Amino acid sequence: MEEQKIISAETERDASGNLTITIAGRLDYETVPAIWKQCLAALKTTTHQVTLNAEKIDYCDSAGFAFLDLLREKYENNFNLEKLSPSLQQLRQALRNQINCGEPHMRQIKKIPLTNIKIFIVHIQKNIYDNITFLGMVAYQSMQSLKNLKGLRWRDFGMALEDVGPKALPIIVLCGLLIGIISTFQSAAPMGRFGAQIYIINLVGLGLVREMGPLITAILLAGRTASSFAAEIGTMKINQEIDALITMGLSPIKFLAIPRILATAMMTPILNIFLILSGLIGCAIVMKSLGFNYYIYLHQLDVALRLKDFIGGTVKAFFFGLVIASIGCMRGLKTKIGPSAVGYSTTQAVVSSLIMIIIVDGIFAYIYYTLGI
Repeated sequence: MEEQKIISAETERDASGNLTITIAGRLDYETVPAIWKQCLAALKTTTHQVTLNAEKIDYCDSAGFAFLDLLREKYENNFNLEKLSPSLQQLRQALRNQINCGEPHMRQIKKIPLTNIKIFIVHIQKNIYDNITFLGMVAYQSMQSLKNLKGLRWRDFGMALEDVGPKALPIIVLCGLLIGIISTFQSAAPMGRFGAQIYIINLVGLGLVREMGPLITAILLAGRTASSFAAEIGTMKINQEIDALITMGLSPIKFLAIPRILATAMMTPILNIFLILSGLIGCAIVMKSLGFNYYIYLHQLDVALRLKDFIGGTVKAFFFGLVIASIGCMRGLKTKIGPSAVGYSTTQAVVSSLIMIIIVDGIFAYIYYTLGI
């Protein structure tokens, strides 16, 4: 037969208005609610010293100790706990030590800047390790998919192509047109002082093809595509759809990430071309208003640009697409459980993508400089 849980609380006031509460029986998670109601009703009527007589408590678990600590915290100096048995005092102290064992260490971390720097460095190292590991898995799965094209999820690949390419085209063209117009106007005044406005075409054209085109395309896709991938896959992670794939023996990277990564890597150079063309059109419009006809514009553009400039920008755009999609998928797969988890993963995907874009762009700048491209 299950042991009956018996608990009682008696209250007594002295002439000075001090309150004494005597608890008898088992103080555990089942009896604490009832005792709490009785004590709360009695405590509302006093502002004097409160004494809790624990002599008759024969059993107390963590819920009971939490109840006693809550009373002490609520009434601070006006609360006094008396006659708690030595065994329960030892258990209470052990429980306190277990709960508070991490607090001094955390306070020490907050007070020592070097420790915070070390934690930050370790966090960066872990992120770099995770990124490299994930990129290695993506590279392996991509090679496997290219070897066996029948295993690629063509339907997801087509949907990702549409999402990354045609749906992003309007904003790409608009930004390219505005960048071409603004860059030309900004260059007109300083170039005009030297009578070299014709070289605005060289400046804007070369900048768009080699640097601004791939970089602006990548930044737009980081805000649009990386966040979309992270939110979509992160929602699947929270809904345990990723766990279902793993349970069925399917690789989430091959099943979800590879189609999106390949589609983004394929579409980014194409979007880069559209951004460059729209930027050059914007430049042509402004140059026309400055007195240069379209024949002069096209001739100067032909003189300024070389094939290797275009190839260099296209290669950069391809790798930008790989990085953006990989980080978006990785952040989505690493989404944790919680109400703000998807938002956090989305933010991290955009921030990480922007940082990696700058790093990759710097690497390409060094390579192109070394090769003389």
